[in-house]
Amino acid sequence: MATKIFVLDTTLRDGEQTPGVSLSPEQKLGIAKALDELGVDALEAGAAITSEGEREGIKKIAKEGLKADVYSFARILKQDIDLALDCDVDGIFLVAPTSDLHIKYKLGSSREAVLKSVIELVGYCRQHGLKVDVCCEDGSRSEPAFLLKVLKAVEQAKADRFTLADTVGALTPGRMSDLVKVLAKKAKIPLGVHCHDDLGMATANTVAAVRSGARAVDVTINGLGERAGNASLEEVVMALKTSYGYSMNVKTERLSAISDMVERVTGVPVPPNKAIVGENAFTHEAGIHVDGILKKPETYELISPELVGARRRFVLGKHVGMKSVKKMVEELDLKATDGQLAEIFKQVKFMGDKGKRVTNVDLEAIAGQVMGIEQKRLIRLEELVTVAGNKFTPTASVKLVINGSEVVESATGTGPVDAAMNAIRKATKDVPFELVEYHVDAISGGSDALVRIMVKLKSKDRIITSQGTGADIILASVDAMVNGLNSIMARMSR
Repeated sequence: MATKIFVLDTTLRDGEQTPGVSLSPEQKLGIAKALDELGVDALEAGAAITSEGEREGIKKIAKEGLKADVYSFARILKQDIDLALDCDVDGIFLVAPTSDLHIKYKLGSSREAVLKSVIELVGYCRQHGLKVDVCCEDGSRSEPAFLLKVLKAVEQAKADRFTLADTVGALTPGRMSDLVKVLAKKAKIPLGVHCHDDLGMATANTVAAVRSGARAVDVTINGLGERAGNASLEEVVMALKTSYGYSMNVKTERLSAISDMVERVTGVPVPPNKAIVGENAFTHEAGIHVDGILKKPETYELISPELVGARRRFVLGKHVGMKSVKKMVEELDLKATDGQLAEIFKQVKFMGDKGKRVTNVDLEAIAGQVMGIEQKRLIRLEELVTVAGNKFTPTASVKLVINGSEVVESATGTGPVDAAMNAIRKATKDVPFELVEYHVDAISGGSDALVRIMVKLKSKDRIITSQGTGADIILASVDAMVNGLNSIMARMSR
C-alpha cells in the first residue's frame, strides 16, 4: 500500500498572516468547511491568543463538527493553551523556538528553559485531552543535537507529532533531506515539516522532507503566508501523488474551486503562471503545443486539468496555430470552410504581430466578418451616468437596450467603475455570468491617456474575454462588459 501522508492546512493561521489579509469569523468558517470537504486531516484555525474575534472564529469552526481535527496555534505559554481550551479545539500547534538565534534574541532565554517549558506544556495539553503537535520554530537553523534532545523529551511527554519548521525558508532540498534523515532515525512519533518560501523552495523542501521520512506536511492554499508565503497545498499534494505515489485524503478535483474561493475571500490574486491552480496552468497558445494536445494531451500536460477540477483552454496570439483557431471557431458554434479558416487565421496572426491580445469577442467578430455573418448586438448601451465624490457614495445608472427593450438600473459600488459594473449586473440579471477578472492597461501617457480594459466573464463552463478602449475608464469598462455579454447572449441564442 502507498505510504499515507498527513495533511495539516494552516491557511487560517499562517495564511492569514499574509500582509493585508484579515478574515472575519464567518469567512474563516466558510474556508474551514471547504478545507474539510477537500479532505485535509487537520487545520490550524488560528491563534486563540490573538483577539476576541479570533477566538470567536476558532469556536465557530470547532463547533461545526468537522471531520478534520481543529488546532489552535500556541506559544510555549500556559495562557495561550488556556484560551485555546476555551475554544473547544481538538489540539494545539505548540510552537517552540529551538535555534540559538531565536532563543537568545527573541526569548532572551536558554535551551534548558525552553525544553522545560515544552515538556511541561505538552503534559498540560495531554492532561486536558488535547492532541499536541510540537513545532520547532527556526528548526532548520537549530543544532541537530538539540533538536534530537527536544524530540526525545516530547516523545516521553506523549506528543502526537514533532514538526520541523524552516521558518525563514533557509534550506535547500539536499540540506532538508539530510536534517530530516537525522531526525527520522531516532523518531518514535510522526515527523512533520513546515516550510516557508523565501528562496522559492518551500514545495521542493516539503517533498524532500517526505522522501526522507517526514509523514506530515503543513501547507496553505495558494501558498499564502508571511513574506513569500508557505508551501502550497496544491503543489505539495500533486507532487507527492503524481511523482511518488503517496496517498492522502485530499480530493484533488476540489483544488481549483478552493483556490478560487480563497483568492476571492482574501483578495490575494493567484499569479496566472502559478502551478496547478493558476489561470495559465492548462492554457495553451503555441501552435505546436496545441497540435500535440489535440492529438494526445499528455504531450504537453503532466496532469489532466480534470484531476484538479480545472479546464483546458486555448488562447489566441501571434504564436497560435491553425488547429487552435479551428477549435476555437468550432467552440463558437460556427462552421467555417477551409478557405474561411485560412483567412481568420491570417487576421488573428496579423493582430498578434501588432501586439494586440485577441479575445474571444475579437475572434467572433473576425469570424463573423469573414463568413459574412451579421454580428447582432443583443445588448446596447444607451446611457451611462455616474456620481462620485468625497461626500457621495459612488452611484451609477445605466440604460441598456436588451433584445429591443429598454432596461434602466442603478447601483452603488466602492468606486464609479464598480458601481457601473453592478448596475449592468442588475440590468442583465437573466444572463448567467460572473466577472472573474478585470484588468487595466494605459495605452498612452498623460492625464488624457487612453486605457484598455480587459474583462473575463465566466458563463457556465466557458470563459469569455473582451475589451474596451477609450480615454474614459468608466465607459471603457462598461464597453468591455457589454461586449462580453453580447458574446454570451449570442451563444445562448444559437
